[in-house]
Amino acid sequence: MNATPSHQALQPEFRLLVLLVSIGFFMQGLDTTIVNTAIPSMAVHLNEDPLNMHSVVVAYVLSVAACIPLSGWLADRFGARNIYFSAIIIFTLASLGCGQSDSLNELLFYRVLQGIGGALLLPVGRLAMLKVIPRAQFLSAMSLMSLAGLIGPLIGPTLGGWLVEVTTWHWIFLINIPMGVLGCLITFKAMPNVTEPTVPRFDFWGFFLLVIAMTGLSLGIENFTSTSHSLYWSIGLICAGVVACITYALHSHNHQNALFRSKMFRNKIYALGVLGNFFARLGGNAMPFLIPLMLQVAFGFKPFVTGLLMIPIVLGALASKPLIRPIIQRFGYRNVLLVNTLLVGACIASFALSSADTPIWLRTLHFFIFGMLNSLQFVSMNTLTLKDLPQQDASSGNSFLSMIMMVSMSIGVALAGTLVNVFSAYFDAIHLTSAFHATLICLGCINIITALIFWQIPKDTAV
Repeated sequence: MNATPSHQALQPEFRLLVLLVSIGFFMQGLDTTIVNTAIPSMAVHLNEDPLNMHSVVVAYVLSVAACIPLSGWLADRFGARNIYFSAIIIFTLASLGCGQSDSLNELLFYRVLQGIGGALLLPVGRLAMLKVIPRAQFLSAMSLMSLAGLIGPLIGPTLGGWLVEVTTWHWIFLINIPMGVLGCLITFKAMPNVTEPTVPRFDFWGFFLLVIAMTGLSLGIENFTSTSHSLYWSIGLICAGVVACITYALHSHNHQNALFRSKMFRNKIYALGVLGNFFARLGGNAMPFLIPLMLQVAFGFKPFVTGLLMIPIVLGALASKPLIRPIIQRFGYRNVLLVNTLLVGACIASFALSSADTPIWLRTLHFFIFGMLNSLQFVSMNTLTLKDLPQQDASSGNSFLSMIMMVSMSIGVALAGTLVNVFSAYFDAIHLTSAFHATLICLGCINIITALIFWQIPKDTAV
């Protein structure tokens, strides 16, 4: 049967470009997840408390979030190929720096650079595909590329656990180097340097306010229990973040060339979707960091076994994909998000019932169910948020949503790390498992409360 004109098979001349973008997508997806199972081993080598190592994750995710608004403008101004090549170089050299680090501060510096490179890889690669590949073949190209995005998180935790057992944690970063070199070699052959003839001035003032807002809120929460900074320092950072948020809101309303105009939020569905995305992802995005830490530090599991136990979460997410559309069509966005938000919150809190003696089959089933529910949550929220945006706001709205998703991950991980430290001080070190359980209950409750946001979705919202 021939492909319809609206969905054609990808032609050979575009396959190399899709491979190139897939390499970047794979590197970013792998690097986001491979660190989680290696954190306790990294802490031992760097003479740090593993409960204070969440900054390794936060530094990367926060720098990705901060640079997302910059990616599209840079590609339009200087060319997609030049920016993509620069991103791979930055990411690869930063990976080398991470692999050579001997202190936490040095590692954090290179993780920030890595995040800057990672922030440019996927958006610029996707933009190049959109501009070069005919629209009829774009769906096929995106489907092929998405496989790379699934493989990275699937193998990341297990590969990270295996590497720290057979070699050292440094190799979780050094394995990026061959992929980066391959990407550099392909870039100039596969990707044309497409630019835009007219590019508006970049909103540097708005960008600065957004960076202050994201950094202040994330680092303020992260340093709340830090012994090297006073409580007033954390409160000051959080206040600076809140002030920057309010200032940007005014800026986006009055500035004609603002990165994200306030008029987008007149769309009630988009506003509710963004708000729901932020709060509903705090718990879900913290789990890939928190669960491996609990399994190793509190339960005494080996890194490789911990990585293997993370696979059911990804398999659950994959298994849910064919079910999401029929479920939403049958019950509608409002009902699905109301019920599923409560289920995700209850599932997160229910991890507090697990212990080192929990049977493997039950733990595996638990992770699989969480993966299914979390995937349904994320896909439903994303499609609801973007579905009614007018065409002229689609690009800006999608970029803002992507930034919110990464900020939520950054704050979620920072919050999880802070809560574990607070509860470990309360319960004492010998009751570390209780500290993790209390943290899981708190994160689950945040998710359950988020259902109040989705309650505001109009009952007649079309699918």
